[in-house]
Amino acid sequence: MASNPAPGELEQVRAFINTWDADDDAEHLAGPAELREWLVEQRLLAPSDPVTAADHRHALEVREALRAVLLANSGLDLDPGAGPVLDDAAVRARLGVRFAGDGQVHTAPEAGGVAGAMGRLLAIVAAAQDEGTWPRLKACLADDCQWAFYDLSRNRSAVWCDMKVCGNRQKVRSYRERHHRPQALHD
Repeated sequence: MASNPAPGELEQVRAFINTWDADDDAEHLAGPAELREWLVEQRLLAPSDPVTAADHRHALEVREALRAVLLANSGLDLDPGAGPVLDDAAVRARLGVRFAGDGQVHTAPEAGGVAGAMGRLLAIVAAAQDEGTWPRLKACLADDCQWAFYDLSRNRSAVWCDMKVCGNRQKVRSYRERHHRPQALHD
């Protein structure tokens, strides 16, 4: 899927959510090894840190809770299960407010490993909310897509990751539903 990258570190959140491709039903984080590789590539995990099956399950839960929030950013009701999953991830990461030498404040995890990596992604979300960029990170409303994309439209109204693909598919479906006439039964 083609879509606009998110600004700055928010791109890591978008990339994390897009590690599952609904269009192809392709899971790019198929197991702990793939999760570890992805987190190391993103510099969210030290190469020596282990990743367990429980870490893998937790990371996928966090990813899908973030996707639920992006679907809400696109206009759907928020899945009530998303908040508790993300809150649990923040607690596991021991997210806290930190002050830099210059007095600037930011959110950062105390935990290491996968919990800390998930916390770092949540800290990026918190920063994006503060900066006002978070509402523009959305998930495509096409059921067979749900790709995370950054909405660059002037009025923040985009609902599909790609108008030419997902938007066109939805328009064709809507047209067929409006113009479908059941054939008469013949005796």
